Amino acid sequence: MLRIALIHALAHSVAPINDAFARDWPGAVRMNLLDDSLSADLAAGGGVLDGAMHARFARLARYAVDTGAQGILFTCSAFGPCIEAVAAEHAALPVLKPNEAMIDEAAGGEGPLGLIATFAPTLRSMPTEFPVGMALQTALAEGALAALDAGDGETHDALIARQASELAARGCTRIALAQFSMARARDACARATGLPVLTTVDSAVRKLRGLLGD
Repeated sequence: MLRIALIHALAHSVAPINDAFARDWPGAVRMNLLDDSLSADLAAGGGVLDGAMHARFARLARYAVDTGAQGILFTCSAFGPCIEAVAAEHAALPVLKPNEAMIDEAAGGEGPLGLIATFAPTLRSMPTEFPVGMALQTALAEGALAALDAGDGETHDALIARQASELAARGCTRIALAQFSMARARDACARATGLPVLTTVDSAVRKLRGLLGD
């Protein structure tokens, strides 16, 4: 059976992607690696992806490969350059950034895309990954991640849905939720806007399954 390594920088990312695999690709064997100090250290360092951070990602990926992983999916969207370096080192395997599959799907749509994040560094790194010239509107759901940390999922979802509504009012034709931890707010955003809502978890599972041919 295929073994997929899921590498997390936020504890909140673990359940959404595992739920998506259980629903859409139950035959894949999953291993979960969590280092929740990655996101905290990135925020404390002003969002700078320095050599030490690159080295940490390299070590996590080598460990995953050593356990027999045939594909690697990183689940935090603020570490793009680190993940790209891992992909170059392990070119024989599918190594996915959390958002690349969703970006591929979003690029096929028409009109402005509304991109929402709850972790500010994500909105500094992720927009550059979209195709040049693609119409993109961004929004930070301030307080949503803190609410989720406190166990208040309802407030988390409501704050994201509020930003989705504002993006819809600004002319966006679809909404993208930038982080795995946000997937739980998909239905709230759809209800608030009536627009299609893309999530990184669903797109990532579809792409990995397609790449590995299962």
